[in-house]
Amino acid sequence: MLHFPVLLEESVDFLVNKKEGSYIDCTYGRGGHTQKILETISSNSQLTSFDKDSDAIEHANNIENTNFKIIHDSFSNINKYFSKDSVDGILYDLGTCSTHFDDASRGFSFRHNGPLDMRFDTKKGKPLKDWINKATENDIKEVLYKYGDEKHAKLISRNIVKYRNQNTLDSTLQLANLIQDIYPDKKNKIHPATKSFQAFRIHLNDELTELSDSLIHAKSLLKKNGIVVVISFHSLEDNIVKNFFKAEIKNYPKDIPINNEEFKEFECIAKKVRPSAKEIELNNRSRSAIMRVFKKL
Repeated sequence: MLHFPVLLEESVDFLVNKKEGSYIDCTYGRGGHTQKILETISSNSQLTSFDKDSDAIEHANNIENTNFKIIHDSFSNINKYFSKDSVDGILYDLGTCSTHFDDASRGFSFRHNGPLDMRFDTKKGKPLKDWINKATENDIKEVLYKYGDEKHAKLISRNIVKYRNQNTLDSTLQLANLIQDIYPDKKNKIHPATKSFQAFRIHLNDELTELSDSLIHAKSLLKKNGIVVVISFHSLEDNIVKNFFKAEIKNYPKDIPINNEEFKEFECIAKKVRPSAKEIELNNRSRSAIMRVFKKL
């Protein structure tokens, strides 16, 4: 299946607030947003994209624009490559690339059989198989609750450990079928393993910590009037984003008349932008996307 960049026109329209500038695409994926940005900015501008996935880097190396650079690193490390007040716009598309789900060998899909991996960067860290075959029942349960909001986390974690006593969990379908077989809500429209696979992926790749760290760096790297565009795909990401950019309350001593003054570093210029019905029809995976846009003051 092809990868369709979500909210492509809308995100780039907000991001590129001037034709000549320095821009960052934090998640190259298969280059949909990167290509659109390059079409929009002038040749005097600079676009730098990041990705942890070696396949994405190989794909990006086919781009011949002299004002483009790809970096094989996590977007949590953008501060290593840019100085303070040097960037005009930063884009985060937090969705997992469709090719990850369609390539069974990557271990992201509960519909196709493959090794239990789920790493974005297969050259770093350990695959999910290593963790899930050793983690305690409580650790598994906590991950399912925290990152998947899975109400049957206790039941699933107990059965994973029970299964482990007899077998090694090696493949995605082993795990998916184990969850499906014991899941109480079988008539639910979504696959019973959906939330569990999301939770394990987020945990394994430390996705929420990386997002929080990157936003801290983005705040410093952006110039005045610089733009941050974030496309989230679940409430955990979206809550981090909207809370991060909330106005801070400065508590001054009571005898100073400006007590509890709001200190705004960023202005929200677009919130909860969702894909159109037409886009969702063309790409069902876009249905959960929410875009928020902030401008540095």
